[in-house]
Amino acid sequence: MQATSDTILTRDCEAIRIPSGEAVTLRAGMPVQITQALGGSYTVLMAEGLARVASKDADALGLEIGESGSGNASAEAGIPVEEKAVWEQLKTCYDPEIPVNIVDLGLVYDCAVVQPEGKTAQVTVKMTLTAPGCGMGPVIAQEAQQKILSIPGVADANVELVWDPPWNQGMISEVGKMKLGLI
Repeated sequence: MQATSDTILTRDCEAIRIPSGEAVTLRAGMPVQITQALGGSYTVLMAEGLARVASKDADALGLEIGESGSGNASAEAGIPVEEKAVWEQLKTCYDPEIPVNIVDLGLVYDCAVVQPEGKTAQVTVKMTLTAPGCGMGPVIAQEAQQKILSIPGVADANVELVWDPPWNQGMISEVGKMKLGLI
């Protein structure tokens, strides 16, 4: 969902203020406008600015609670994990201010899957942000990690924020540029 919709919070819920990354509590009865619903989280506009609401709190927005990739603590050994599956999972992570996934934004620089035969997989991802001072960086990285951990066969995931090379708009994929109206 990218269209906006107005709603009143039905209960208190936790959120992350954008762009600072600070945890806040949104109170029941507060009017908000859902400005983005992508990748299982919701960006809402309130009088104080923008905030990100997790899928587990969708009911506070009057929506159905969706599944959240909250980890895969019981990863089974021997399930083969392909790098392509990790890249596809990363495409379900979105910057809360931009309606393009982190892969098509060009934020993911590297992805490696290490899986000894018959064992669980360990995934390492290097990613950056559109701006080095973005307080949402740890939030986006944690979401990416949780989504990777939800892949069957993955037992460990490390998402590292890096700043070299610096991100620029030239790193956005053609698909991303089309979504943003840049081409």
